[in-house]
Amino acid sequence: MKDSIYRLNLRQLGAALREGSLSAIAVLEHYLDRIGRLDGELNCFVHVDAEGARAAARQADERFATGKPLGPLDGIPVAIKDNLLVAGMPCVWGTKLYRDYIAAEDELPVRLLRQAGAVVVGKTNVPEFTLRGFTGNAVFGSTGNPWNPALTPGGSSGGSVAAVAAGLVPYSLGTDGGGSIRRPAGYVGIVGLKPSIGRIPRQGGLPPLLADCEVVGPLARTIDDIRLIMSVIGCANSEDPRSFGFPAIDAASAMPERKRILFVERFGDAPVDPEIVALCARAADRFAALGHEVERGPLPLDLASVNAGWPILANTGLAKMAALDARFHQLVSAPFSEQAKAGAKLSATNYLTFIETLDAFRVAAARLFEDFDVVLTPASAAHPWPRDSQFPPVIDGKEAGPRGHAVFTNWVNACGHPGISIPAGPGAGGMPAGLQAVAAFGADDALLDLAASFEQAHPWANRWPELAVR
Repeated sequence: MKDSIYRLNLRQLGAALREGSLSAIAVLEHYLDRIGRLDGELNCFVHVDAEGARAAARQADERFATGKPLGPLDGIPVAIKDNLLVAGMPCVWGTKLYRDYIAAEDELPVRLLRQAGAVVVGKTNVPEFTLRGFTGNAVFGSTGNPWNPALTPGGSSGGSVAAVAAGLVPYSLGTDGGGSIRRPAGYVGIVGLKPSIGRIPRQGGLPPLLADCEVVGPLARTIDDIRLIMSVIGCANSEDPRSFGFPAIDAASAMPERKRILFVERFGDAPVDPEIVALCARAADRFAALGHEVERGPLPLDLASVNAGWPILANTGLAKMAALDARFHQLVSAPFSEQAKAGAKLSATNYLTFIETLDAFRVAAARLFEDFDVVLTPASAAHPWPRDSQFPPVIDGKEAGPRGHAVFTNWVNACGHPGISIPAGPGAGGMPAGLQAVAAFGADDALLDLAASFEQAHPWANRWPELAVR
C-alpha cells in the first residue's frame, strides 16, 4: 500500500492513520518523494517546507499514538495556493512586488486547517495577482497540466489543481474570484468547490482585489474529500460575521431529493468547443437518468451589466495597492500597472454604482433559484491551451478574447452562490472537461449531495493521468 498512498482518498487516509497501518510521517514522505520526482516537469510548487511539514507530521503521530486525533484531516498533507498567507512561508502572489514577503501569521482558513491537524506542505503557483486564467508569472514561470505538461492547468488555482491531479498532495486550498477553482479543476479532472460567500470564513489575508466575490475553496479528487474538508473549515467564526447563519456541513453525504435542473450549454453567441458541449450534455442526461427534472434553455439572467463593470473591482483594487506602495509600477508587469492607472481614474460613484449593480444581480439570481434548484453549464468554453499562453485566442473557429474561455463562471462569483466543478469525462484526445453545477445561496451541502450522486454513477470519475515520470 505504501507505494500507492497517493491513490487513497481522504477518508481512507484518515482511517489508515487512526488504525496505525500508516504513520503521518510515512504519508508525508511518500508525497515529498512524489514532489521531488514529478514537480520538476509540472512546476506546481513555489515553496516546499519539508522540515516544517515533518515536524507537524510527527506531532500528528504522537496524537494518534495516544488516541487523540484532532479530526478527519489530522496528519494529512495539504498544499496552499500562493495568495493565502501561511505563517513563516513566502507569499509571492506571482509578482515581483511580493518576491521577498514572508507571512507572519496564518490566514484564517489555513489556521483552521492547522488546528485540525493538517500538515501544510507548501505553496502552489499562481498567475500574477491571481487575475489571469492561466498559471505563470515572471518569478516562478508556468505550471503544466498533469494530463499534458505542455498545456496549462488553467488559473488562477493552477498550481493547486495540478498538484492534486498529479498526486503530489491529496488536497489543496485555492481561491475563486471569477472561476479560478472551477475552471482549473475541470481542466485536470478533479473536483473544485466555490462555496457561498462567507461559507468558509476569511480574515488576515492579502488586500482584496475582487471585493467579496473572491472566496476560499477546496480542491480534491472526490466529492467526499471536498465534504470532509468543508466539515472542518466551513464553519462559523467570529472573525468573519458573514460565516454565521449557515447550516453545518455534514461529514457524510445524503441521497438528494428530486431536483429541478436547468442545463445551459452556451451563453448567447459566445463560442464553446463543441466537444465540451457534447460532454456536458451527456452529463445532463445522466442527471435526468438519476431521476431529476432537467430542462434545457438559456440562462435567464442579464449578464451584460455585470460583465461590463467587472474590471472596476480589480482595477480599483490594484489602484489602491499602487497608492500604498511606491514600488508598484516599477515592479509589477505592465498590464497590471495599466490596470492600476485605469483604476485610479475611476470615481467613488463608478465604484458604488457597480456595487449597486452587483446587489441587483444577486436579487435576480435569488429569484432564478426559486424556479430551479441547480443550474448546469460547462466549467469552461475551451480545452486547455499551451501553458505559456494566457488564453486561447480562438474557440470553435471564432475569436474569443482574453475571457472567452471563462464565460460560464464569472456570474456565480457575482451572485455569491455555491458552484462546483465535477469531471464530465474526457475528450477525444483524453483531456478532461469539467461540468459546473450551481445552487441557491447557502445550499452548499445540498449541492455536494447532488454532485456525489452524479459521481457515483459516472464511469469516468477519479481517473489518474499517465505522467511521464511515475
